[in-house]
Amino acid sequence: MSDQKLLKILGRKDTLALAFGAMIGWGWVVTTGLWITEAGSLGAILAFAIGGLLVLVVSLTYAELSSALPLAGGEHVYTYKAMGRTASFIATWAIILGYISVVAFEAVALPTVFEYLAPNYSQGYLYTIAGWDVTATWVGVGMIGSLFIAWINYRGIKLSTAITFILTLLILIAGLLLITGSTVAGNTENMQPFFENGMAGLLAVVIMTPFMFVGFDVIPQAAEEINLPKKRIGQLLVFSVVLAIIWYIAVIFGVSRVMSPAELGGSELVTADAMAAAFGGSQFMGNLLVLGGIGGILTSWIGFYVGGSRAIFALARAGMLPKSLGELHPKYRTPHKAILLIGVFSTAAPLLGRPALVWLVDAGGLGLVVAWLMVAASFIILRKKDPGMNRPFKLAGGAAIGWIAVVMAGGVTLLYMPGMPSALIWPYEWLIILLWIALGFVLYRLSIARYGKAYADEHMKNEIDRIT
Repeated sequence: MSDQKLLKILGRKDTLALAFGAMIGWGWVVTTGLWITEAGSLGAILAFAIGGLLVLVVSLTYAELSSALPLAGGEHVYTYKAMGRTASFIATWAIILGYISVVAFEAVALPTVFEYLAPNYSQGYLYTIAGWDVTATWVGVGMIGSLFIAWINYRGIKLSTAITFILTLLILIAGLLLITGSTVAGNTENMQPFFENGMAGLLAVVIMTPFMFVGFDVIPQAAEEINLPKKRIGQLLVFSVVLAIIWYIAVIFGVSRVMSPAELGGSELVTADAMAAAFGGSQFMGNLLVLGGIGGILTSWIGFYVGGSRAIFALARAGMLPKSLGELHPKYRTPHKAILLIGVFSTAAPLLGRPALVWLVDAGGLGLVVAWLMVAASFIILRKKDPGMNRPFKLAGGAAIGWIAVVMAGGVTLLYMPGMPSALIWPYEWLIILLWIALGFVLYRLSIARYGKAYADEHMKNEIDRIT
């Protein structure tokens, strides 16, 4: 297995499209109205500015580490070098939860969009979850989409990124039309109230932002497949985050200008209705926005299959998960068994119904910020532990950025805890977290017992020595 290599073929536009396409995804189409009604127009913008600042600071630590240690698995490598094997597994398992949550989210989002394009298509009642009726056709659309995306990723990184680049252009066209049209056609009166529900409303949106910005960390996961100078990897990572911050704030601003609070509350798909309103009630423009949104579903879906499968591949290659998950396809050079495993989670997700959108956002968000916190801590530790390490993208100011990232990521992590206004919901969201922890504990203990601690440590040492 050790002589199997991922294909090193990703260029500048492929890498940027992979990260930016993963970050903007579909969330801006589905949940923009929720952000505005929870926190108000300016409150939602402020929440994304705060969340964006957190992600930007964290991304700077990732940029330095990914350019210094360009190996598949990202967090897996950084945290191992800084804190050892157990910390490496915890951080990587946490980020995998975030990635799989996004993949599952997209499997739920896809049938949701069909309700706009084909009203009343949802037929064949199955059961009710959290007050929402799950139907056979609704589940079927999500499952078919999931199988299609799994097939694309199975066939190789070249096909995945080519499709991602084309779809990202479609998203940009639709989004820019929405932003410019609604900004010009709207007015400030529609934006009132500027703030809603006080601090609780602001924090409720802040804890959603990590899930919306996740995607920049797909670049470190695919680092072994990027054919660029090491410094450029870090630069593209940070640039992708800046673009995403601008994107989300602009979308919130545009939508809030063209739709009043009453209209937001009565809309099933706010951004599509905002697009139609911005262009004189044109249903064609609303459908165009939805097509861009479908493109967002697919780019995000593809990106997190890449990120999640590479993280699983890296753990398996080190003997921290069953080794079979670290095998590469002999023809396509993809971690095909890891892709199929993610496909199982993704294909099952529509069975949870539409309420799963919120559950997955919140539970997956906690996994993401825990991983980000551990990467920021690793950044600080490695600045002290290995000051001479080659850092092609080296941040000025020593470990100061790392400490800011630790404080901010730690602060956001606390927002998910019981007793906070934005705490995770029991039992749904906490049950996802607890089951994931239990699954990781069992798989890690069984794998280490089977392959040995020495195998994992020797593998990681060899991999790090290979690229430093």
